[in-house]
Amino acid sequence: MKAKTALPAVAMTAVSMVLTLAVVVMWLGAAVPWIIAVVVGLGIDGGWLATLAYERRLAAQGDHNRAVTAVGWCFGLLAAGVLVAHALTAEASAGAWLAVAWLPIAAKALWLVHSLWERTALTPGALGAIRGIQQEARDEAAVARARLRAEAVTEETRLTAVTAAGARVARVQAKTAQHLSRAWSTLKTARDGEHTGPALTSMTAPVTPGVTARWELPVWGPTESVPVLPEAAPGLTDEALDALVDQIRYSETPALSYREMAVRFRAAGHSASEVRLRAAWKRVAA
Repeated sequence: MKAKTALPAVAMTAVSMVLTLAVVVMWLGAAVPWIIAVVVGLGIDGGWLATLAYERRLAAQGDHNRAVTAVGWCFGLLAAGVLVAHALTAEASAGAWLAVAWLPIAAKALWLVHSLWERTALTPGALGAIRGIQQEARDEAAVARARLRAEAVTEETRLTAVTAAGARVARVQAKTAQHLSRAWSTLKTARDGEHTGPALTSMTAPVTPGVTARWELPVWGPTESVPVLPEAAPGLTDEALDALVDQIRYSETPALSYREMAVRFRAAGHSASEVRLRAAWKRVAA
């Protein structure tokens, strides 16, 4: 892994140094002896290489010196400037020389990338631990997503079932209420009929002799719950039952209806069958 960043930097440095030396020799060779031109070129490359070597030594020790780094960049800029100046003054192939003038700067940038890689490099054991932690986190996230999806599907199924059951109950209640309404309407029509009303009223005489009270319709609507009396509650005679019914009925003004009287009668703790209680009500109301 280290060679992946070091080898490009070394290759780019070597190419830029060769180009710098060649350009200096060709550029200054016409004005000064070639020995002096070679010395100038080697001086630029040597200064650059020396600062680079010192930077690498400091990096190996985990240290950094800004002054050395600045000097190294100055040598790189000097080499790039030489290449640019030669490209601008060359009569032939000026574009080609200008195209390679960036190589010294690129070499310095590659060494910077390599130093950053070294400062952030980890051992294989640490990399394996990081991969294990990341894989564990991915597994937990996948399990959590699967659990959430399963819970969402379950909740959706439950809500669908509850909604369907509620709709069925509502339809059954609506049909039942419709049938009861029709039955109650039929009973009311029969009760208020010109010929059926007296006939139904006369049917109360066989049940309770001497009483021909008006036949009442069954209760249509919400009813109040009646508390259950203890099994050992004592029975009442007809006279005592009549007195209680009369007392409860006229306890308020206007007089209570049969249903209200029955609720209060049983709430007071008295015991009597529905047939006897209704018969007592009819005797009192007669």
